[in-house]
Amino acid sequence: MLTDFPIHTLEPSHYPAALKEIPQVPEKLYCRGAPIDTARRMIAIVGTRRYSAYGRQACEKIITDLASYPITIVSGLAIGIDGIAHQTALNTGLTTIAVIGSGLDEKVLYPSTHRTLAKQIVEHGGTLLSELEPHTRGAKHTFPSRNRIMAGLAEIVIAIECAERSGTRITTRLATDYNKEVGAVPHSIFSETGAGTNALLREGAHCIRSGQDIVELLGLEHIAQQTLDLHTLTDNEQKVYSALTNPKTKTDILQEIGLPAHTLSATLAGLEMKGLIVETLGTIQRTQAN
Repeated sequence: MLTDFPIHTLEPSHYPAALKEIPQVPEKLYCRGAPIDTARRMIAIVGTRRYSAYGRQACEKIITDLASYPITIVSGLAIGIDGIAHQTALNTGLTTIAVIGSGLDEKVLYPSTHRTLAKQIVEHGGTLLSELEPHTRGAKHTFPSRNRIMAGLAEIVIAIECAERSGTRITTRLATDYNKEVGAVPHSIFSETGAGTNALLREGAHCIRSGQDIVELLGLEHIAQQTLDLHTLTDNEQKVYSALTNPKTKTDILQEIGLPAHTLSATLAGLEMKGLIVETLGTIQRTQAN
């Protein structure tokens, strides 16, 4: 249950730097799950609730292409492209952040059909965020308001599929106002659900045909897409790395694999020097999906 993951309050001084720079910075944020890993590059994936098979396939391909890069997928937990983005991130081992248009209490979490998905996000080292009091129900005005947080967190906002008048267009417009990069997936000229993304391309958005286009925008071409060979690690490094299928504290790792504390510290230092793990606010996690 989500109640296994307590709600914490995040003050502006602890926001990622990019979020502090937007107009109307949230006075505070409520969060469930892991602390936001600012070492990872954040991209927002947005799109329509009434997606086509093409839109789904494009979303899944683009995110899957990013599986071996230090990237976090940001979206809004809505029905449609948002949900597909979160689920695909989970399936490929990427961290994902859901910025929600309701409070984080399980009884009001919206949409209710994605409560299981929300639980999976936090179980796999992701984060749920909302600026609303935990028991606040979503309303018509709360969703456009949360879009500014998504745009503020992300380095790039990618529109997968949307109509010309839509919440997705609001998010991409905010991203432009915040001097963020905007990308869009091209659609058929006969596609009503893709008319908004084609319009974005006409207005100068980056054409996104695969995850590689995003990798190039982020300047991550130098990071090799390869599976980690665990045989290159020491026995202790293999044990610790294998235990980090989701973020954990040192105490969690000690209890799980039973290494002496001094041995664990040395092992963690070795993994960190190899660029395989990162420690943020006492929580240790992998830096890439392998």
